Amino acid sequence: MKNLEHAFDIESLEGPLGQRVYAVLRGRILDMSLEPGAILRKSALCEQLGVSRSPIAEALGRLSLEGLVDIIPQSATRVSRFSMAKLLEENFLREAVETAAVARVTKDHSPEQFKQLSRNLRLQHLLVEDQDFQGFFEADLAFHEMILSFTGFPKVNQVAEEMTLQLRRARKLMLPEPGRPADAVTEHVAILDAINANDVAAAQSAMSRHLQQLLKRIEPLERNHPEFFRPA
Repeated sequence: MKNLEHAFDIESLEGPLGQRVYAVLRGRILDMSLEPGAILRKSALCEQLGVSRSPIAEALGRLSLEGLVDIIPQSATRVSRFSMAKLLEENFLREAVETAAVARVTKDHSPEQFKQLSRNLRLQHLLVEDQDFQGFFEADLAFHEMILSFTGFPKVNQVAEEMTLQLRRARKLMLPEPGRPADAVTEHVAILDAINANDVAAAQSAMSRHLQQLLKRIEPLERNHPEFFRPA
């Protein structure tokens, strides 16, 4: 298991200890530092994070409910492996939510919201030029999260994240993707142009085309990384 101690300073996080342990482990699973299939031993986690077994057990229970770990009674706890069917389902759900969100934002957005999206897009351009794939990944997430937030529905972002956790991990597995970040920026430009023009149909079409590009990259994952997928 990779050392978690240097990944996050648990003392710098806020909230009860169980919440902080959960945040550390969840972050490491989502960024693929803890790979699908990795065994999580409570004793090792206690030593690395400097905590007792109770907050570890609490955190693992929450992660199990999210589908990020598999707890096998009297056996082992593992980081959950991917399911191709689940990844395809999550991509379908993501497209449904985000095309609806971009339609609402296109019809009703403030100048400040458009400025924030534009600023994010300029950052994406710079990150692609610098070949900073991790930075681009984070800016890409922020771009989509802003659109969801700008709908004015507080729970939309939370629900969208919860139903696409496996997809988020899989996208990390695809990095770096030669040529893909530049293409994604071009697709984001089309989305933002449609929002600026208040063209709902164009915005939805641009968002749909953008998200469907992910399907082409999901399907080869099981062949290229069989160790990260559940047996058929």
